[in-house]
Amino acid sequence: MSTAFEARRSEFALTPATARPLALVRWLYAVAAMVVVIVMVGGITRLTESGLSITQWDLVTGILPPLSDAAWQAEFDLYRQTGEYRFESGPAGMTLADFKFIYFWEWFHRNLGRLIGLAFALPLAWFWLKVAIPRGYGLRLVAMLALIGGQGALGWYMVSSGVGTDLTDVSHFRLSAHLLTALFLLGGLVWTALDLQALASNPAARPSALTGPSVLVAGILFVQLLLGAWVAGLNAGHAAYDWPLMNGRLLPQPDLSRGWVWALTHDPFLLHFLHRWWAWVAVAALVWLARRVRKSDRGASIAIHSAFGTMVLLGIATVLTEVSLWVAVAHQLTGALLVASVAWGMHADGRRSADAA
Repeated sequence: MSTAFEARRSEFALTPATARPLALVRWLYAVAAMVVVIVMVGGITRLTESGLSITQWDLVTGILPPLSDAAWQAEFDLYRQTGEYRFESGPAGMTLADFKFIYFWEWFHRNLGRLIGLAFALPLAWFWLKVAIPRGYGLRLVAMLALIGGQGALGWYMVSSGVGTDLTDVSHFRLSAHLLTALFLLGGLVWTALDLQALASNPAARPSALTGPSVLVAGILFVQLLLGAWVAGLNAGHAAYDWPLMNGRLLPQPDLSRGWVWALTHDPFLLHFLHRWWAWVAVAALVWLARRVRKSDRGASIAIHSAFGTMVLLGIATVLTEVSLWVAVAHQLTGALLVASVAWGMHADGRRSADAA
């Protein structure tokens, strides 16, 4: 018996006969789609200033909204204690009806998070009991479940930064951690689904591996996403409404009174400028990745090109429309789709490199 055949047979032995990789693929793609939706809803929540409307975190009892006039008034009274109400929405004349609108988006966002947790945990338990998880994937799936749970805690940690203080917004550092963790989860879901998809086609298939070039591209994209999250958290999109200039200038005048480190992490004009122009570095990196995988996975190449092209156009449109709600939401939604596309491309690059070795 040949050595190659023995190696192939040992690969088959790694997967139990009851494994159902294709069923897991469908499940993971469904959860990934839900993550894309919650990223979009999170954008609506932020842009409508809804995030601080619910000032408590009740994992179970918070599932239901207020069901009586007295309950609504009690929630409104809690919100009126926030800095956001005292300094912004209150002086602007917010009514109870206005409060109910922003409350809905935060309530919907939280319940969608709960639904994602259940949509991941319950099927995972069922697959585990049925011994349907291919060997080597159990720990990865449990890690993603933990990440989903951590996301819920991180979301409250973000909201708590704007409760009981004079701040009118949540911490942009905590907001960026919350958003980027969700995008990391999305990438992990897509990557794992692609691994399992390959396993369903070939029981001897090994998981794809990260390559140096794809890690470099991911790092460049991470910087752009981080800048975007900080721009969102600081409302820095309103720093300028013209493009390519900023308020008629090529370079902004950053506030350096507290030093460069503070300016690079807090100054809305400088961060807006960096987000605009680092985007072109990210575009160059993404074009490079898309070209690397064009022959091995044309679909991934097309997805990357389509996603970043649309995102750039929507980013410019967001500026020119003075951060119009639905244009800005579409920009954030496309960002999530870009992350999924890049995960696909990075996965394809790992397989391409393995096949060439």
